[in-house]
Amino acid sequence: MSTRQTDDVRTFAARRPLVALGLGGTLEWYDWQIFGLLSAFLGPEFFPNSDPVAATLSALAVFAVGFVFRPLGGVLLGLVADRFGRRRVMLGSVAAMAAATAVIALLPGYRTLGVWAGVILLVCRVVQGISTGVEGPLATAYAVELTAKGREGRAAGVMSVFVNTGILAASLISFATSAAIGGAAMQQWGWRIPMAAGAVLGVVIVYMRRNLPESLNSSKETVPVESNRAVWRGIGKHWLALLAMIFVVGAAQAYNYAWNVGLPSLARSTYKEDSTSVFAITSALGVVLVIGSVLTGILADRKKLSRTFVVTRLLAVPAVFLMLLYAGPGLGGFSAVLLGGGLVLVLNMTLYNVVSTSLLPVPIRATGVGLGYGIGVALFGGTASYLLVWLGRYGAPWMFPAYTAALCLISVALYLAAQRRTGTYCGE
Repeated sequence: MSTRQTDDVRTFAARRPLVALGLGGTLEWYDWQIFGLLSAFLGPEFFPNSDPVAATLSALAVFAVGFVFRPLGGVLLGLVADRFGRRRVMLGSVAAMAAATAVIALLPGYRTLGVWAGVILLVCRVVQGISTGVEGPLATAYAVELTAKGREGRAAGVMSVFVNTGILAASLISFATSAAIGGAAMQQWGWRIPMAAGAVLGVVIVYMRRNLPESLNSSKETVPVESNRAVWRGIGKHWLALLAMIFVVGAAQAYNYAWNVGLPSLARSTYKEDSTSVFAITSALGVVLVIGSVLTGILADRKKLSRTFVVTRLLAVPAVFLMLLYAGPGLGGFSAVLLGGGLVLVLNMTLYNVVSTSLLPVPIRATGVGLGYGIGVALFGGTASYLLVWLGRYGAPWMFPAYTAALCLISVALYLAAQRRTGTYCGE
């Protein structure tokens, strides 16, 4: 059998596991996107609602706290994945996400439970933070390990399609629910419908993942490490790669959450835009992200991964300043900013996980990417939505794009330094 035929067989064999893995990314991003999109509803429901903007900021603060626990989940679950295998971690993370989402969907509000409503909401976000701390980066690493060499970009594109499908689904379901029952009902109880849909999706994914293959085996390149100490020694050796990963992930996530959560929250809470219209526009952004993921993955395989990453990341520097054009009420300006910046956003969101994966060898990859991803998202992604709305409220909106642009430039410099120091382990 020729090398090409062998690769084709391996690709076909990996297709079903890729679907099961990818749907986990769909659920992860659906859950986090839906919480961000509905924050203008969740805030007044679970916190004192005398000031709608303050209540929204409270919900976004809870949203950010979930990210703080991602590094913990990345380390704990990453060590299990590197020591004992990827499969069991992939099952448990999805089950925990689905359970927490179901609790939020059914949780009584502040008028019924008082401060305990906010406390329970916070606990659910902590559970989701821990469970998703390794889901995204490990799923991409797992997919790369199951994919034929030279097609890592396509694997990243496929995983990104599933991720962006979650973002799109969150917007579509929010739009459809709001359009069907109206803004008043959406505020009172309708927000629970998209939450419940996420819980149902989680049950389906757990069922699909029950037969995932194990990518760790006895070959030289993928033999499991013998101890936690060996994992940490390996990560210490690649400390520059870990630092680069934090900024590669953090810059992409700051951009992402500004566009997918921050700007929509700003539109609804500060500029009082119609919620149904906002959800329709965010759904259009979701379509751009889904289609663009496939094209970006193909491009990364045809060109060197490192070159594609550097060019697309540098394009993000001017793109993030587009948000300054949305400086007051008006759905036209909101649409232009969201969709215009979305064209560059998809380039960055497709590649950041596979770029992070490429910097670490297989035996320490799950722990390393889980830790780097978790810290990057917690420091720069989870705080992005809150920071954008807060700066807008106090008259300094220019600071957020300047901050994100600086993160992008730092990420490129650190990535190139790490690549020169230790090389890359896939995608080149």
